Amino acid sequence: MQGKRDPNAELLDAGALVGHLVPEGSVHRFLAEHRDRLFPESMFEDLFGSGRGRPSVPGEVIATVMVLQALEGRSDREAVEALRTDLRWKVAAGLALDDEGFHPTVLTLWRNKLRASGAPERIFDAVRQVVAETGVLAGRTRRALDSTLLDDAVTTQDTVTQLVSMIRRVRRAIPAAAGVEVQAHDYEVGGKPACAWDDPKARDELVTALVNDARAVLDALDGVDLDADDEQLVALLALVAGQDVEADPERGEGAWRIARGVASERVISTVDPESRHMHKSRSSYRDGYKAHVAVEPDTGLITGCDLTPANTGDGPVGARLLAGEPPGLDVLADSAYGSGPVRASLADRGDTAIIKPWPLGRNPKLGEDQFHRDDFTIDHTARTVTCPEGHTVAITAKGNAVFGQRCSSCPARHRCTSAKDGKTFRVGEHDELLAAARAQWRAGTGLDDYRQHRPMVERTIAWLVADGHRRVRFRGVERNRLGLSLRAAAINLRRLINLGAHHDGNTWAIT
Repeated sequence: MQGKRDPNAELLDAGALVGHLVPEGSVHRFLAEHRDRLFPESMFEDLFGSGRGRPSVPGEVIATVMVLQALEGRSDREAVEALRTDLRWKVAAGLALDDEGFHPTVLTLWRNKLRASGAPERIFDAVRQVVAETGVLAGRTRRALDSTLLDDAVTTQDTVTQLVSMIRRVRRAIPAAAGVEVQAHDYEVGGKPACAWDDPKARDELVTALVNDARAVLDALDGVDLDADDEQLVALLALVAGQDVEADPERGEGAWRIARGVASERVISTVDPESRHMHKSRSSYRDGYKAHVAVEPDTGLITGCDLTPANTGDGPVGARLLAGEPPGLDVLADSAYGSGPVRASLADRGDTAIIKPWPLGRNPKLGEDQFHRDDFTIDHTARTVTCPEGHTVAITAKGNAVFGQRCSSCPARHRCTSAKDGKTFRVGEHDELLAAARAQWRAGTGLDDYRQHRPMVERTIAWLVADGHRRVRFRGVERNRLGLSLRAAAINLRRLINLGAHHDGNTWAIT
């Protein structure tokens, strides 16, 4: 059942005895004074379906601990230790000086309850409600979108390690798999199989044996009734057995080798199957997740956040973060958010996209003076395209303008196309929108705003990843998404305090 706080202060109440030692303007002091307003009992009633049983820790205490934990970058055990020994934490949570706190697993229990609820990010939403009531964002119509890569909490596994791990897990979990005869390795023994790793032939033979063991296990389980957890294990084994290997025709039927190239959705760890590989640049890459944020650039307040696997595109997620905002925003973002569908969704909302356009592609077979896309004139009403030399052709139903034989005697052909059959100009669904964006960017429309305000999102991201938050603490998207929302709540709360947030007895306000 839900725990309730005794409204009568205890004899050794930390706030009454040493509350004056907690600095004014600190998150600890703010929570000590306002935690019951921020996190009332009613906020957590739905997490406890029954009024029976041993009372849980009061919701306002748990929410306070979660915010401070996210603010200071502490583990569950470190957070509970701070609650036992740090006077600031005791004052913030409204505990007595001799209160021993609770077991660290209570935080795990509450996170599980929040994730399973209909409003897992309610603590972040509570802080956003304070932002709304203060009116600090009134009249501020700019929103900056950006993302940052976060390292995962596990070690990236190679193909052999993943195959061994998944075969072992499936054999241990499902009796029908345990009886399958295997050849490559004794899966009851930890570690990798013995192999001459510097010998390519030995490596290929091991990979072949492991893949054949995996296929034998999968064949044995075909048609076997499995529960949901076992089905997930079998599906992951099938994915791992197929994502990194390919048939080796040089060694005959049934032979396998490590695939040339990397699958775009490659699972990089069987311990955390949702973590993904992402190139930050051509020479730098990370494994893990991506934190997406929408920020009001002048105040630095986070108006929306989300977490996805690292290989997820920025644009669609960024556009979703604005869904709860009033229309008519000036949206500042880099070219990762400049696709046609994203611009179209912003236009449908009535927002103004001040987004750096995607660079136009160049044909490496043509010279430096080659024509680019905007040298062609497109009449979207008449559905025609006119080339720089004045040839006009109709746009087909599939969006192609085929110049064909017109290019054969054109004196500017060397600047236009290297195709043997002449130029084919493709007009996409959002071509007009993208062309207008490029023209506005060249004209400098909104460019001063972009240069002044968009870089400020980097400041908020720096706050977000400080104190060890560049690496996620949990496995899986949902767990880390909740962790990101708690971190965003803590950052927003600290920022609100710095801006002068207080409660005047009726509502939240800014000094």
